[in-house]
Amino acid sequence: MSEPTTPDRSRRWRALLDLLAERGRLSVVEAAASLGVSEATVRRDFTALAAQQLVTRTHGGVVATAVAYDLPARYRPGGADAAKERIAAAAADLVEPGMVVGFNGGTTTSATARRMAGRTDLVETSSTTPTVTVVTNALNIATEMVLRPRIRTVSLGGVARPESYELTGPLASLVLNELWLDLLMLGVDGFSLDGGASCGHEGEAGTNALMVDRASKVVVVAGSEKLGRRAFARICDVTEVSVLVTDSGIDPAFVSGLREADVEVLTV
Repeated sequence: MSEPTTPDRSRRWRALLDLLAERGRLSVVEAAASLGVSEATVRRDFTALAAQQLVTRTHGGVVATAVAYDLPARYRPGGADAAKERIAAAAADLVEPGMVVGFNGGTTTSATARRMAGRTDLVETSSTTPTVTVVTNALNIATEMVLRPRIRTVSLGGVARPESYELTGPLASLVLNELWLDLLMLGVDGFSLDGGASCGHEGEAGTNALMVDRASKVVVVAGSEKLGRRAFARICDVTEVSVLVTDSGIDPAFVSGLREADVEVLTV
């Protein structure tokens, strides 16, 4: 497994990627001066970012690898939400080599995809064959995953929603109907015993529901603030979910209800 990223390191990485998005090229000297850290620290950060294929090393600095840095800040790596990162790390550990893994849009699923892509046991192999296949209707996730040569990325078609970067509609359904998923990482706006998994937009709910239908195992990734509530549009019933990964703020009574419904609960 890759070494966990500390909050200070995560903030530095986000700042470095922000600078790189503005300039396209960044030297060690410039980065150290901007962040107020040593050049040795910047070199280590550049090496780590290059290992994750988020930047390309050059003599004395780095250049942007791709347009992923132009994405809105809410979808960039960051350490501000520690609980979300813990959820993402625990969910990413559920992925096994050779799996076809689906991701819908959202900050928690984006963090989970990023954590999965950072697992050295999945992506650092001598084989040229992809170790994981990612199927997603989220443009930001597809943009990040396509930079990883050991991950095969399948992006669904459809109409993009700027609020979530999710592709929805008949084109997305057409592609999904031809695919099977071993595992689905499902982000939600609400998750309750009576309402199941739900989100705020009916178009997204329809595409996400089809992803659930095509998956052998569904993992809901959500902070405890989204539990016990219902959003506007239903995605699936509780009985269609295999695992919930959440933080320790979950109500114990809700845990009992989920376990009665045969839903495994992982708290971090």
